Amino acid sequence: MTQAARTRRDTRNRTAPETDSPRPLRGRRLLHLAVLLFAASCGGGRFEAPRNLEDACAIVSERPRYLTAMRQAERKWGVPIHVQMATIHQESKFIGDARTPHQYVLGVIPVGRQSSAFGYSQALDNTWEEYQKETGNRRARRDDIRDATDFMGWYMDGSARRLGLSKWDARAQYLAYHEGRGGYSRGSHFGKPWLLNVATRVGTRADRYRAQLAACGRI
Repeated sequence: MTQAARTRRDTRNRTAPETDSPRPLRGRRLLHLAVLLFAASCGGGRFEAPRNLEDACAIVSERPRYLTAMRQAERKWGVPIHVQMATIHQESKFIGDARTPHQYVLGVIPVGRQSSAFGYSQALDNTWEEYQKETGNRRARRDDIRDATDFMGWYMDGSARRLGLSKWDARAQYLAYHEGRGGYSRGSHFGKPWLLNVATRVGTRADRYRAQLAACGRI
């Protein structure tokens, strides 16, 4: 064998693995993409708000798991779906990781958030811990729609039992939800005209959501 032949053979041997390497790389990239798509289909984009917040039917069509979660909460706690939806809309606009704004000193120095409210239901740390302890749902997360709606049903059921509020009265339930049961019983909301207006809007939205859901056969 000539030196040239040996060189050609050695060159082929050295380069063969390199020509084969892109195939496994492409395969790994495709697998990675498939995993990402699967994760998204299982709720990877759950923190973003639905596209049309004015139409209850559009919300539950885009996010079927929302309807499943709210139905479960309704069966368990007796709080209607449209009341849950209107409250979540007011609290977080259906953004799963919603937080309150930062507070600033001198307008520029951040000193923390306005409160510990977080997630779909904007539950405070202490209230969430109370819910976890009372229900035994220690792994509950405020950015999980199933846990958030269960929390909301639990809280409104408590307001119905302790304050005598109808679970269908979205306005009154929202006032107790916002002020806390103690604040509501003391009438703290009467000194907050802006809050009374917000609660009225929640009640109006709940009625509209109910009519929409009935029209598209979801309730």
